[in-house]
Amino acid sequence: MPLLRVSDAAASTGWYARLGFAQQWEHRFEPGFPVFTQVARGPVRLYLPEHEGDARPDTLLYLRVADLDAVAAGFRVPAEEVPWGREAELRDPDGDRLRVGPVGG
Repeated sequence: MPLLRVSDAAASTGWYARLGFAQQWEHRFEPGFPVFTQVARGPVRLYLPEHEGDARPDTLLYLRVADLDAVAAGFRVPAEEVPWGREAELRDPDGDRLRVGPVGG
């Protein structure tokens, strides 16, 4: 399961909701401690911890979506032709890269 370190779990959960992910659960050891949360979209799950050292910055994920053009428009980025098909590149609030391509593409 991909693990993407985030600086603000609430902001990141909201950003990933724009891609159809929903928060499944949230954990912290004590009030004021970093959050560890999971978001899901269908069978795809992502861990989004605020814990330092849990993941490398500038990670790259590739996601398939039903409507690439709608996702690209929603994030105001172009969907571009590349040698292997069409895709768009997004950056989450912490700078991780997500390449998004069409289902079956």
